[in-house]
Amino acid sequence: MLPDARTAVKRATEQASAEDDARISGSAGRLAVKRTIALRRHTGLRRFAYQNGLVLVFTGLFLLSFVGQVLTGRAEYNEEQRTHGKPAASLRGYLGSGAFLEATAENWESEFLQMALFVVLTVFLYQRGSSESKDLTAPEAVDQRPEEARDDPRAPWPVRRGGVPLALYKHSLSIALFAMFAVSFVLHAVGGAIEYSETQVAHGGQPVSTMGYLATSRFWFESLQNWQSEFMSVAMLVLLTIWLREQGSPQSKPVASPSSNTGE
Repeated sequence: MLPDARTAVKRATEQASAEDDARISGSAGRLAVKRTIALRRHTGLRRFAYQNGLVLVFTGLFLLSFVGQVLTGRAEYNEEQRTHGKPAASLRGYLGSGAFLEATAENWESEFLQMALFVVLTVFLYQRGSSESKDLTAPEAVDQRPEEARDDPRAPWPVRRGGVPLALYKHSLSIALFAMFAVSFVLHAVGGAIEYSETQVAHGGQPVSTMGYLATSRFWFESLQNWQSEFMSVAMLVLLTIWLREQGSPQSKPVASPSSNTGE
C-alpha cells in the first residue's frame, strides 16, 4: 500500500506542477509583469498602499462601519433611555455602557471563533474540489516540518532557533485567534451582565453578576445566533468554491480548473 501511495503522490505532484506551469505561462504571466512594473514605479506612501491595499481597505471599512455602529447604537440606546424616563447618554457615556460593550463584543467573539476553528480544522479535514482545502494526494508546502528549514537564513527566527519559540510559532495563528475569541467572550459576558442588570432593576428585579449572566439563556442566545451564521458562511464558502469561480482572486480556483481539483 505504501509504494502505491508514493506513486500516486508523485503523479499528483507532477500533474499539479504541469498544470501550474501551463496556467502562469500566458495571461497570468503578463499580469504578473504589469504588477511588478506598477510596484517598481511606486515609491513612499504609494508603494506602501500598493503593497498593503487589502488590509488598508478592510481597515477603512471597519472604521467606517464601527463609527456608524457607535452613532446609530447611541441613538437607539438614548431612545430606549427616553422610553424609561432616563436622561440621554453622552457619546462617552454610551461607549462605557454595557449595551455598547455587549453589542460589539458578541460580534467579534463569533468572528474570531469562526476563523480560529477554520484555521485548525483545515489542518486535518478536507473537502474534495474546494479551494479552501488542502489537496488529498499532492504534497502541500504547509505540511513541511519546520525543522527541515532550520538552516535557511530566510526562515523566521523561531524556525532557526527551535525549541519553545518554534513550538509556539508553529501554532501562533490559532493561539492568537483563540485568545482574541476568549477576550471577546469575556467582554460580551461583562457588557451583557451590565445591560441585563440594568433591565432587571428597571423592572423591579435583581442585578446579576457576570457569572450569573453566563448561566442565562439570553447570553447563549446572543452567542449562538452569531456562531451559527459564521459557521454557515464558512460552510458555504468551502462548498461554493468547488463549482464557482472569481477571476483573479486567490480565494478561488483558476476559472479553467476542473471542479474536481482541490486546493490551488
